[in-house]
Amino acid sequence: MPWSARFDDPIPLPRGRQLVTLQDAGTCITRLPKAEHEATEWQAAMEALILVATLGGPTMMARIGVMRALNRHVVREFNPNHKRHGGAGGNWRGIDDRDDRA
Repeated sequence: MPWSARFDDPIPLPRGRQLVTLQDAGTCITRLPKAEHEATEWQAAMEALILVATLGGPTMMARIGVMRALNRHVVREFNPNHKRHGGAGGNWRGIDDRDDRA
């Protein structure tokens, strides 16, 4: 697969830019400051890019690597208000375990 292969979905960057091809992502990584470029996440992203470009494979693998590196400092927080409830009774099986026969 050539470096000009396109990602299924472009990778959004800060300030509205996007990475569209494997080459775009590789160039972006090589232009990072040295300290950031040597971060484990960026090294893994570059390795994924090289593997996809040289050996073929789904561009999604390289995209995942780049996205993980871009979001490595993002802390995900649990928000209990976003919990999904299945079924009418809220049970994950869709069965209401309450005993309403009393």
